[in-house]
Amino acid sequence: MFDQNTLAVIFVSLMGLATLMYAVLDGYDLGVGILLPLDNETDADTMIASIGPFWDANETWLVLAIGLLLIAFPTAHSIVLQALYIPCTFMLIALIMRGVAFDFRAKAIVAHKRSWDTVFKLGSLLASLAQGYMLGLYVMGFNNSFESHGFAVLSAIGVTAAYSFIGSAWLVMKTEDALQKKAISVCKSTVIITFLGIFSVSLVNLFISPEIYLKWFTFPYALILIPIPLICASFFVLCWFVLKRLECKPNIGASLPFIFALLIFSLSFFGLAFSFFPEIVPGKLTIWQAVAAPESLNFLLWGALIVVPTILAYTAFSYRVFWGKVDELRYY
Repeated sequence: MFDQNTLAVIFVSLMGLATLMYAVLDGYDLGVGILLPLDNETDADTMIASIGPFWDANETWLVLAIGLLLIAFPTAHSIVLQALYIPCTFMLIALIMRGVAFDFRAKAIVAHKRSWDTVFKLGSLLASLAQGYMLGLYVMGFNNSFESHGFAVLSAIGVTAAYSFIGSAWLVMKTEDALQKKAISVCKSTVIITFLGIFSVSLVNLFISPEIYLKWFTFPYALILIPIPLICASFFVLCWFVLKRLECKPNIGASLPFIFALLIFSLSFFGLAFSFFPEIVPGKLTIWQAVAAPESLNFLLWGALIVVPTILAYTAFSYRVFWGKVDELRYY
């Protein structure tokens, strides 16, 4: 039996893992959706085929993260969803649009296929913007000021660019020939935009919160933490140079941009999580204040210890089976 404080750390860690997995896995397939061409059916089919075996299961991590928030931190769940009700509604509508379009494009007559591709593209874009907007409001502590909503808009653009970056990196790894060259070109542009977005959001966080500034720049923690953004910046630079090389030799190291994107997402998430820990609602509620009763969480922990490794194992297995360059699009 774990005590309440230990359970709070365990469940917020599981929730953090689920959130990171969602941002990475659903991030790249949202990015592919954003980049979906509407004037090239062959490329669109190839791009859809590259995410076909994975995209639906990727959203499992979003369900898990929200479920863990509900059962482990019910007070925080109430505050967060109440504050994010409208953008969350838009996100759900967008995800439904994606699901419907993905299936209907396979059954539509040729004249309507482009329409469903448009729906899939718009759903991906709307979901990305909504998630970025929600992240921005969360970082600002759900403040209803003009500045907070302005920051949320900046965050929405940054997250959309980041998803486009990891989505194009996925296509660099999974596709070949002309489509791969297009993906390399897009990835070169989005890696710069993503860097500027992360840099801007990081600076804003430091300026708006003295507590975060002290966390990052107080000795001795600064000796450990300051290298993190420097390492992250170096991954951006390395990724850009790798993409430059791939323009000449696209078959050597095609997976490296996606690996760099994974590392960048992970370091950025760690930095964000560290900045706000132990707050689960910035400026309002800590995990110690919001955690549920230890009796129920000790029981639910057994379920989490079964469900989370099972999802991880299934995810690893599915990516192992469908690894390599994308095959021709097929619907079963």
